[in-house]
Amino acid sequence: MFSNYSFSVAKRFTEYVQVDTESDPLSNSFPSTEKQKNLAGILVAELQDLGITDAHMDQYGYVYATIPSNTTHNVPVICLCSHMDTSSDCSGKGVKPIVHHKYDGSDIVLPDDQTQVLRASDHPYLKEKIGDDIITASGTTLLGADNKAGVAEIMDAAQYLITHPEIKHGAIRILFTPDEEIGQGVKHVDMKKLGAAFGYTMDGGELGSLEDETFSADAAKIIVEGISTHPGMAKDKLVSAIKIASEIIDSLPKNALSPETTGDRQGFVHPVRMSGVVEKAEIDFIVRDFTTEKLLEHEAFLQKLMDAAVSKYPGAKGTLQVTEQYRNMKEVLDNYPQVSEYAAEAIKRTGVTPLKMSIRGGTDGSRLSFMGLPCPNIFTGEMAFHSKLEYVSIQDMQKAVETIVHLVMIWEEKSRS
Repeated sequence: MFSNYSFSVAKRFTEYVQVDTESDPLSNSFPSTEKQKNLAGILVAELQDLGITDAHMDQYGYVYATIPSNTTHNVPVICLCSHMDTSSDCSGKGVKPIVHHKYDGSDIVLPDDQTQVLRASDHPYLKEKIGDDIITASGTTLLGADNKAGVAEIMDAAQYLITHPEIKHGAIRILFTPDEEIGQGVKHVDMKKLGAAFGYTMDGGELGSLEDETFSADAAKIIVEGISTHPGMAKDKLVSAIKIASEIIDSLPKNALSPETTGDRQGFVHPVRMSGVVEKAEIDFIVRDFTTEKLLEHEAFLQKLMDAAVSKYPGAKGTLQVTEQYRNMKEVLDNYPQVSEYAAEAIKRTGVTPLKMSIRGGTDGSRLSFMGLPCPNIFTGEMAFHSKLEYVSIQDMQKAVETIVHLVMIWEEKSRS
C-alpha cells in the first residue's frame, strides 16, 4: 500500500523542529509563549495547501482541521492529536537537525558540543535501529521530536489520505495543541467544536508502543512563612523561611519516592522549583502515581514533613496547597476497549508487534479522556526526549504514518458490521 509512496514525514519534521516553540511554565498567558503560534500558522497553511479548507488557528493557538468522510457508512469521528510545544528543560532555540544515514551502531558525537555523545550502551533502543536513518540535534539544544514527530506524522498521514481517496475512512479531526509540556495542553480546547467521539495522541516512544495508562498527577506547593528582622538584632527573633524550606527538602527520602530512585509502577514526590526570602519561601512539587489513592498518600507525607519542620521554629507557619493536574486515562479507556484494540490492530497491519505500555507521565490524552474523548497514545519514535541527546528514527516515523492510515481504515471497516 505504501510501496510507491514518497513519505514527507522526515522533511516536514526537520523543518518543524527549526521553529522555536518552547513553552514557559512560569508564564500566566495562554499559550505560554507567543512563538508557539509561529508553528501553528505554518501548519494551518500546509493543511490548507492540502485542500483542507476549514483548517484554522484559534485565539489560543490551537489548530483545528477536518479531513471529511469519504464513505457512506456511519463512522465515529476520530481525532488525531499532537502538541506543538517543546520542553523548557532544554533549549529549543536554533535547533539544527542532523540526519545520520544508515546508522551503524557506533557512537554519535554531536558536532556543536562534542561532549554530547549518543551511545547505544546508554540508549539500548539504538541497538534496534542499526540500518535506520537517525535524526539528532547538533548538541546544544533538544531536537523537538517530542512532539514534532507526532505533528509531522499526522501531517504526512493527512497528505496520504487526501491523495489516496480510494482509502475509505470516516471524518477525521486534527488537533494540534500548545503548552502540553507544562500540563496545560487542552485547557482551552473547544470540545463541541472538535466534535470527535474518540481520539489518539501521537506522542509515544519506541516503535509499536501503545499506551492506555498514565500517571495520575497533582501539583503541590509548600508555603513557609518565617519572621524577618534586622540580622544585627535578630537573636531569638528571626525565623528563616529559607532554612525551614531547605530542611523540608533535606527530609525527603534519599533512596525512595523520587524520580531518580523509582521505576515501573512506583510513584514519586519531586521538588521542581524553590524560591524565597527570609520572610517567605515556596517549594513547588509534582506528585505522581498511578492511582488517586497513592497521590493522597504522598500528599499526606508532604504535609507530615512540612509540619515536622515548621514545628521546630516558634512563630513559623506552613501551608500545603494541592492542585489537580490530570488522572490516569485507563479509568476511562477501560470502558471503551475497542479504542485501544483498533490501534493495536493498526500497528499489527504495518508488520510491527504492538507493545502495550504504561506512561510514567501524562499526555494531552490523559485530560482529553476525562473531558469526554477517550484517547490512548500511539508511538512516534521519539526517544531521549527533553535532552540534547534526543533522537528519532525516520523509519519509525514512517511506520507511525502507516499506523494512522490503517487505524482510520479499521474504524471504517468496523462500522460496516
